[in-house]
Amino acid sequence: MGANTSQVSELSDNPSLKALVGTEAISENDPFWNQLISFTFISPTSSGDSKLLEEAVIPLAKILSMLKPRCGSSVTVSVVFPVCSQLFIWQAHNALFMIRCLLKVFIREMSEEELHLQFSYQERAPGTYTGNEDLLEELMSNLVHLIVEVPLLDITYSILFEAVTTLLVLFSYQLFHKDILRDGLIYQHIMKGRCLSLTSRLVKTLLYNFIRQEKCPPPATHIFEPQAEGGGLLYGLASGVASGLWTVFTLGGAGSKTGLDQEQNPLPLSNQSLLLLLVLANLTDGPDWPNPYRQAVTCFRNTQDTSSLPVEQPHTFQINFNSLYTALCEQQRSDQATLLLYTLLHQNTNMRTYVLSRTDMDNLVMPILEILYHVEERNSHHVYMALIILLILTEDDAFNRSIHEVVLKNISWYTERSLTEISLGSLLILVVIRTIQFNMTRTRDKYLHTNCLAALANMSAQFRCLHQYAAQRIISLFALLSKKHNKVLEQATQSLRGRQGDSTALPDYAQDLNVIEEVIRMMLEIINSCLCNSLHHNPNLVYALLYKRELFEQFRTHPSFQDIMQNLDTVIGFFSQRLEQAGSDLSVERVQEVIMKGAQALPKDRLKKFPELKFKYVEEDQPEDFFIPYVWSLVFNSGVGLHWSPQGIELFSMDSG
Repeated sequence: MGANTSQVSELSDNPSLKALVGTEAISENDPFWNQLISFTFISPTSSGDSKLLEEAVIPLAKILSMLKPRCGSSVTVSVVFPVCSQLFIWQAHNALFMIRCLLKVFIREMSEEELHLQFSYQERAPGTYTGNEDLLEELMSNLVHLIVEVPLLDITYSILFEAVTTLLVLFSYQLFHKDILRDGLIYQHIMKGRCLSLTSRLVKTLLYNFIRQEKCPPPATHIFEPQAEGGGLLYGLASGVASGLWTVFTLGGAGSKTGLDQEQNPLPLSNQSLLLLLVLANLTDGPDWPNPYRQAVTCFRNTQDTSSLPVEQPHTFQINFNSLYTALCEQQRSDQATLLLYTLLHQNTNMRTYVLSRTDMDNLVMPILEILYHVEERNSHHVYMALIILLILTEDDAFNRSIHEVVLKNISWYTERSLTEISLGSLLILVVIRTIQFNMTRTRDKYLHTNCLAALANMSAQFRCLHQYAAQRIISLFALLSKKHNKVLEQATQSLRGRQGDSTALPDYAQDLNVIEEVIRMMLEIINSCLCNSLHHNPNLVYALLYKRELFEQFRTHPSFQDIMQNLDTVIGFFSQRLEQAGSDLSVERVQEVIMKGAQALPKDRLKKFPELKFKYVEEDQPEDFFIPYVWSLVFNSGVGLHWSPQGIELFSMDSG
């Protein structure tokens, strides 16, 4: 771009860029290349600034794309030359930034085969590149090497960010295809090419970038003092370099329009690394090879795990689980962190075992509950992921017991009622029931219902000392379902009476009734499971059951519920008799006392045994049909410094999620 360009409006008239897209060949050794990448242009981080930049780059990139690749004048030389040599870091960063901007336009405008031609050398003079060398793979290999080899320091922050972002852009072909891409040059290079040997190191580095949560360094920290002789990538940045030059590396911090995007996302490298990791882990398997990045995510172990593996696993590595757990707890406000947590719990048995062994599970569960509590403000995919995480956790009986032993005080985000003291288990029940009620009145999503009820069912046998409000809400949910059941039944009856001789289509009330009765049946099983396994631990549930006993009358003779109602009838009858014997006008305290004593006296054999309620989460067939569009919607919406026009996006609709 040249050293003097610093505004988007100046790009189209920049002499260096004009030469780059011109027809005249430029030698590799021409001083032009040094001038081209010595600029003080500020890399944008806001989507608005990125949009303006892309609009300025598009005309230049289109001219360049129409030229036949030629010796040295295309993007090809600038791909390998600055990244592989010991040039100044700022020049390497600038070169990568230019490559990324051009690639983004190329990928939107041309096929992979056409892009590959832009990276192809033709026969050249002696002493230079010869033959048809695959510089696209060279670029990808160099980017991966840069990410895994260069240490994360203040001075290297921006070039690492640019390397990660450029890889993300290379995979963005998926955005412009409705079908899931399962092959292609870029896919093959990352899955089978020279990058394959660095799989575990790349996944580990991206995870550590997420764990470290390093903020973008301030401009003053970018002036790097000269190193001792030698130097490698960091060598030669003399103290005479003006600090203004280093504002390039503030990622929009100096000179950006508002700084708003940076305030909202002060961790650009962490965010971008996580997005790239999710993209890699969700690539589809090949016809005869598994996705190596998913393998790495699936099998990595704790640094404290010294046991030997019975079978050698490909691409395995070790990482500090404590640090990873802490980062996951702190970052659950973002979709991508929740998706990473889901991925690790579902696919990595080492991480799942570690998480379930923690004694501070509230640090992880509370952010998940907060996501569900604010369901109105979250996209549906984020809510699904949070709910499935709870379902996976509730598959473990030790988890279901331990959450009732953790006492919380003054939950600030729970605003429906003041909860001065409540167990984590009771809070979890409250939030899941609230999610069910929201779904019943708004989204009416059977999938959401099913997973909420499955989580409650998994926990039900271990309900302990339920908070009185949690017990009330369980019965209130049953009351809501009962009311809905009666309403649909009445609508069906009236519809049949008024339709004599009417041949128009009948609303499918039978199907609606069937769905509601399935949910009612599940709620009765959850209540029954608690009464059979831990009645003496839950006097508040018995109290709520007795207080609303009339709700259950209509279901006693219903053929779908007769069997499960036997135990509820037994409990209601037993405690009702105890209360009658205790006298009339009993205080709440006296009623609770009678219930506590009665719970100890009720013979266990009076209650019929039912199979244990246990549900296990299983991914749907072809999960990539859900996860790949979801991951790319996160890149589209959350990628730092990346802007794509909605026109042309085929993978998902703009209102999805």
